[in-house]
Amino acid sequence: MSTPITPDDLPIYVPGIRTDDSAHLCWDGVRLVGYRYTGSDVGIPPLRDNALVAYRAGASTIHRRCTGAWQTDEARPGAVSLLSHAQDSHWRWSETIEVFHLYLSPALMARTATDLYAREIGAVALRDVLAADDPVLAGLVAGFAREAREGRARDGEVGKGGLYVESLRQAACVHLLRHYAEVRFREPEARGGLSPAQCRRLSAFIEDSLGQSLTLADLAGLVGLSIFHFTRKFRGSFGCPPHAYVLRRRLEGAKRLLARPDLPLKVVAAECGFADQSHMTRAFRNLLGTTPASYRRHITG
Repeated sequence: MSTPITPDDLPIYVPGIRTDDSAHLCWDGVRLVGYRYTGSDVGIPPLRDNALVAYRAGASTIHRRCTGAWQTDEARPGAVSLLSHAQDSHWRWSETIEVFHLYLSPALMARTATDLYAREIGAVALRDVLAADDPVLAGLVAGFAREAREGRARDGEVGKGGLYVESLRQAACVHLLRHYAEVRFREPEARGGLSPAQCRRLSAFIEDSLGQSLTLADLAGLVGLSIFHFTRKFRGSFGCPPHAYVLRRRLEGAKRLLARPDLPLKVVAAECGFADQSHMTRAFRNLLGTTPASYRRHITG
């Protein structure tokens, strides 16, 4: 078998115009790259990562062969192709198309499978899918693309990913594992929820850290859980995902600071961990139906 290639090696085998790339954001275990391709007939060595191809513009009949016979289907906006890591492939298409490639590392998939099923994982491989209509996967890839372009997560977490990107990554891996993967495991499922002490520890930590960047890894590590188990148990205890809870606590913190008329709105936003004043305003409108300025006028008279 050939040595697996990285996303940066792929243009050697499949020439195209790169339109997007999340490499500068250094997301853990995941990368989003956009391409514009003309018709091609290309053989590709095995990839280091699992790959999801989301078709975003143009349409073409596409032919592909992996381990078995040639497959043929229509590649059109909204469709997705899947290719497992360490898998040779040959592709043919005739028309110009635009795509997003979403790369997910085998380590990430195995770690998520371990968390999802609470068992020791033997192997994870994606099924040979040439063109599936899957609005969930297409929507998740679109979310990654927006984050790659904006350079920050929409939940206010500043930095290389944040809670929103982690949530997208987890959702993509879980969806693939449940619908498109062959998984072998051994251990029985683990059960249980967050204890009252864990809930108190998390609540206090979040309140003390509203002005800082918070990640799922930070929160899960605080209570000694894997990210997937933490997210599931957190929702059961708090009634919402971690990123939604953090956003609500930031709103509550902002409401308290807005009672001080002398404090500029941009300072309130920074103190409460919003990316900027505009992001705080969007959060107020979406969740409270008002703006920070209007809320301040209402409470200060």
